[in-house]
Amino acid sequence: MAIGKRLNKAREGVDREKLYPLADAIKMVKERAKAKFDETIEVAINLGVDPRHADQMVRGVVTLPNGTGRTLRVGVFARGAKADEAKAAGADVVGAEDLVEKVQNGTIDFDRCIATPDMMPLVGRLGKVLGPRGLMPNPKIGTVTMDVTGAVKGAKGGSVEFRVEKAGILQAGVGKASFSEEKLVENIKALADAVSKAKPAGSKGTYIQRVAVSSTMGPGVKVEPGTILS
Repeated sequence: MAIGKRLNKAREGVDREKLYPLADAIKMVKERAKAKFDETIEVAINLGVDPRHADQMVRGVVTLPNGTGRTLRVGVFARGAKADEAKAAGADVVGAEDLVEKVQNGTIDFDRCIATPDMMPLVGRLGKVLGPRGLMPNPKIGTVTMDVTGAVKGAKGGSVEFRVEKAGILQAGVGKASFSEEKLVENIKALADAVSKAKPAGSKGTYIQRVAVSSTMGPGVKVEPGTILS
């Protein structure tokens, strides 16, 4: 079936103007996730912020209670004992100058990047490469840290980085279509709580304005914003 026809069929029964309670929206999305692979369930949240202003940036990290269903490859910039610690914790790629050189040459074989503070003068040279990919380590989200074990295990165990984009929209994968409705609801509420706690001082008016959930290949379903908070 052509993608257009499949999507139109999936949209049947979804009122595109209605706001559904979170549990109902998740059920509808799961019922319409009919691809031949285990689709990712995604949430999009429109926030009442203008991230062009530094005092309205929203970013952080949250460990989802039921994981993401995705196996992340974790890269760590560290030396000596901290490099050994990273490897023992399950990091996929560990290095110092050698890893910087690989990245500069275009080889980025990790989905999450962690660095010890002493490595940041080196890693800083990679800003133009890692920054646009959302991979630049940052102490605010716990990816510049001496607790290498905790950071690696968090990334492997279901932690999700979130960051608001230019239009004030924050998007994140919160699980797989194979997850139960209850687990997806728990994950979304955990994300929403973290986003709520990250509300910047510069945000005025309604903070969480619009919410929608969808699967990789399915239609978006609008959600009542109040139902995503615990």
